[in-house]
Amino acid sequence: MKLITAIIREVQLDKVREALIEADIKRITVSRVSGHGQQRIEEMYRGQIIIPDLIPKIKIEIAVNEAFVDITVDTILKSARTNGAGSVGDGKIFITPLEECIRIRTGERGGTAI
Repeated sequence: MKLITAIIREVQLDKVREALIEADIKRITVSRVSGHGQQRIEEMYRGQIIIPDLIPKIKIEIAVNEAFVDITVDTILKSARTNGAGSVGDGKIFITPLEECIRIRTGERGGTAI
């Protein structure tokens, strides 16, 4: 089992979510987060150019069995890229081992709980 965490642009959420549903990945968690990396956005505020420290992003978390890792990552990669080619600020994907998953309602454990 793996936990896939993707940080993407806010505007790409619907496109990514629809692509995941098409790939038969329907159980996701979405959070609004802020952060910064290489992306720089200049905004005009009261006649002055400012560069915000934190940029709003979307964090998607998906717990998957081993068979769905590549499908999930490829789907996010294809759908989260800006203009199909990608640009600075499109985001990151992190894959971490998931030690245990327990469904609260039934008490199921492991891959069947996902």
